[in-house]
Amino acid sequence: MLTTPPPSAVWGAAAVSGPFAVMDDAAPSGLHFLDTPGMRTLLTPGMLAVGDALADAYSQGRFVCVLGEAGVGKTFAVHTAARRFGELLPLRFRAQPAPADLRAALHRALGLRGEAPADPGAADAWIRRALALKPRIVVVEDAHRLSASCFEYLRFLHDDLPQGLCVVLIALARGERSLRAQRMLATRTAGWPYIWPLTRDQIPQALPALHPVWQRVAPDDLKALDARIADGCLRRWVLLTLHTQRALVATGASKPDWDMLQAVADRVDGGRRP
Repeated sequence: MLTTPPPSAVWGAAAVSGPFAVMDDAAPSGLHFLDTPGMRTLLTPGMLAVGDALADAYSQGRFVCVLGEAGVGKTFAVHTAARRFGELLPLRFRAQPAPADLRAALHRALGLRGEAPADPGAADAWIRRALALKPRIVVVEDAHRLSASCFEYLRFLHDDLPQGLCVVLIALARGERSLRAQRMLATRTAGWPYIWPLTRDQIPQALPALHPVWQRVAPDDLKALDARIADGCLRRWVLLTLHTQRALVATGASKPDWDMLQAVADRVDGGRRP
């Protein structure tokens, strides 16, 4: 089996700095939604949960299922945590993949030469040989779309390797039933972390840490903006941040006032009012 520091050491000193601590090592370019300038990496409750679960899954060579609504930061949390352990193999394929699509995606992610062999046995031989060379973390987005045959193929790869295989399945909350129905996951999964949207009371603490543009906005205004348009969804807050930055540049203002925030919200949601 693989070894790794205990889960409490995943995030280092930041993990004991209190809720919504800012990570010193910034996320790689492109990982933040829209690559918004000045965006910080926060240790949200979801990030902490994913880090702990992934530490267990990586050390044991097992699966971990990350669940949550769209835009709460599932992919960001997985990639930020996983890069602390080893090489990531993010799989990209069509909406309703077959095992052949998984083979082709793994062939590309592993950097194997040429196209994946058409013969499944030959393709699997290459993939199994490469996976056995060193520990890796396979990341599957929209895992609730996988067919039973795709889950069986992942089981085959996992069981074939003496050290197991760490596979992260990212799925929407409504896809949990589909994943739970896969009996192979019941005995091979180290954790099922769920990422929740931020609560209204968490917003005034989280947003000023997320980006400096929110540090001079009144807590009640942040709560009101969240109630109108974001509802604790970090992806929506990143979008609001980007448009607020643009509004500040366009107007020359030093900080966003309530009228500006309302105008930004109108732009984002088409003028809908609560």
